[in-house]
Amino acid sequence: MPNVVVVGTQWGDEGKGKIVDLLTEQAKLVVRYQGGNNAGHTLVVGGEKFIFHLVPSGILHPGTVCLIGNGVVLDPEVLLMEIDRLKERGINVTPQHLRISERTQVIMPYHKRLDLARERAKGDGKIGTTGRGIGPCYEDKVARRGIRVADLVNPEILKAKVAEFLPEKNFYLEKFLGDAPFSPEEIIAPYQEMAKRLAPLVANVSVLIGEAVRRGDNVLFEGAQGTHLDIDHGTYPYVTSSNPIAGGACAGAGVGPTQLHQVLGIVKAYTTRVGGGPFPTECLDEIGDHLVECGVEFGSTTGRRRRCGWLDTVVLKDSARLNGLTGLAITKLDVLTNINPVKICVGYEVGGVRRETIPPTIQELEKCRPIFEEMPGWTDDIRGVRRFGDFPTTTRNYLQRLEALVGVPIRIVSVGPDREETIVMQNPFKV
Repeated sequence: MPNVVVVGTQWGDEGKGKIVDLLTEQAKLVVRYQGGNNAGHTLVVGGEKFIFHLVPSGILHPGTVCLIGNGVVLDPEVLLMEIDRLKERGINVTPQHLRISERTQVIMPYHKRLDLARERAKGDGKIGTTGRGIGPCYEDKVARRGIRVADLVNPEILKAKVAEFLPEKNFYLEKFLGDAPFSPEEIIAPYQEMAKRLAPLVANVSVLIGEAVRRGDNVLFEGAQGTHLDIDHGTYPYVTSSNPIAGGACAGAGVGPTQLHQVLGIVKAYTTRVGGGPFPTECLDEIGDHLVECGVEFGSTTGRRRRCGWLDTVVLKDSARLNGLTGLAITKLDVLTNINPVKICVGYEVGGVRRETIPPTIQELEKCRPIFEEMPGWTDDIRGVRRFGDFPTTTRNYLQRLEALVGVPIRIVSVGPDREETIVMQNPFKV
């Protein structure tokens, strides 16, 4: 059976959580492979809303094991809050349901304070980070001064590492950023208490995945954020600090590339992004307001209003190449109802020259102007549609044009937030 990677093709917030939840019914393992609690996946099941930041979106399926891979940066306080909230709603998270890689990096209190202080210091030039300590934690990982989950659950190692790393953090906080320092005690004591609760969940996630692959179990890899927030391939520096692309699943979960068989790219039927950075198709008019209001475009992590604009196939074609997409899942198609005409960006114009790919620098991207195709919209309520052939002709034309422009087949179409409001034209686990 194939293993499937789910990736965002835009700037995040594409609706990956719903698609992961849908596909989890056929997966034995669901693996989160990068990012931290700067990501928020929203699921609506039976009219009930769930928001996850660290727990993989497959947790609502009792027969599935959810894994947090080594590519994630973990805030133990946030994870425990999610586990407690699930318990309040009748869902017990045990080692049979959730495991954490022993190699996962841990977000420390100084990471969060550094993150917020840096953004304040940048003023108008801030990137728009969520302030969760994600970037500083990844910095320490690369600099080989990180604290991993294996260290967290060993009291002596945790004490030694905090004692080693804290003086440098305090110096930077106080002397450069003018912020308050930490004492070792205010970090060690609460983190040791959290470690006691998390210790039963710690495992070698790479080994668990390898065993599942040998058994022939379906494995679903869940990315956070989107392709164009990738630290290497996104709109740098307005990016996240990890690799959301499909290749990131290999390093972030401990699996070889030959074990990734299908890559499903999640595409919102329009485009959104949060925070700073160029956005060629952004709508700063009544269309943008319509998308925000009808799409409920507010960040599940920050609550910030998302910037909205027309669908951009320059972005999507780059994503298809970078991820090796084998299929598309279109989300929030219903939000485009009652918009006429509907526009699709098919290229950029800069200095009288047409571009088909995203330029490498922000300065160039800021100069790009979208080249649009216009298509007739639709007024029919499509939320009750359950077969592709039952869509209005104009809706089908829109989807088929998108498929042709990107060069990747559409496998799934979502017409509403609930799990049932979905059309599966081809199951990626059965391709």
